[in-house]
Amino acid sequence: MRTATTSVDAQARAGNWPYIRTLPKQFPPWSAADLDKGIWGVQHLMHPELPPSALFASSYFSPRTLAVVTELLQCETDDLVMELYNLLVRPDHPFALRWHRDDIAPTATAEEETERLAKPAWHAQWNLALYDDASLIVVPGTRARARTDAERTADEYEDNMPGQLIVQLKAGDAVFYNNNILHRGVYDAGKARATLHGSMGHVKGGRDRARNVLQHGCGEWVDQVDFGAMEGKDREVAEGMRKRLVELGRVSGDIGYSQVD
Repeated sequence: MRTATTSVDAQARAGNWPYIRTLPKQFPPWSAADLDKGIWGVQHLMHPELPPSALFASSYFSPRTLAVVTELLQCETDDLVMELYNLLVRPDHPFALRWHRDDIAPTATAEEETERLAKPAWHAQWNLALYDDASLIVVPGTRARARTDAERTADEYEDNMPGQLIVQLKAGDAVFYNNNILHRGVYDAGKARATLHGSMGHVKGGRDRARNVLQHGCGEWVDQVDFGAMEGKDREVAEGMRKRLVELGRVSGDIGYSQVD
């Protein structure tokens, strides 16, 4: 897997893969025209035109990942929706994300946050580190509560948010989380990074999950993904999850973007 991600990283930095996360932009859409500013991520690992896509698909749909997600969401594999699989890489210069929730605007009132967070998350997101990675910083408990006054008024790049936790991943470790937890990332330009960044959704996620996922542009190619290297039940699960994503896009219409930067 390190060999595959190293190759993909090199292709992206050389301008041979257009789906990238460019510096200093935090949220989609990103543009390959900004490659000269540097990158911090590679998008669409399961895209059929990416040579190692079959390997990445096997990783994404691995029984171990599915077991964790179905346990977290308290559901069956038939309820799951294929979502995102991207790669977070070493940035070309030091870079940090602002404190944020992925699908709740920073302008949301406490009441709006509370209302949204009271709803089921309908997803599980994860980081699987191929090298030691301490980039992710979270405030535990905020997946289920509105921001405090201190969190709301803090600098958006605050380095010492009260109660924050730096998630220390060793190579091979994975962390699963609700992407509406209050979190940020701080990325070291001098340290190797290849962290698989994925998510799976629940069929009941509806328009909120559609926005989270389809804003990345995966709806343009997901119907072309080749699961031919997968067999039996694994392929059946993958096909079903892909079908539910296509249907989610069909019924959701214009979904816009979760955040603006």
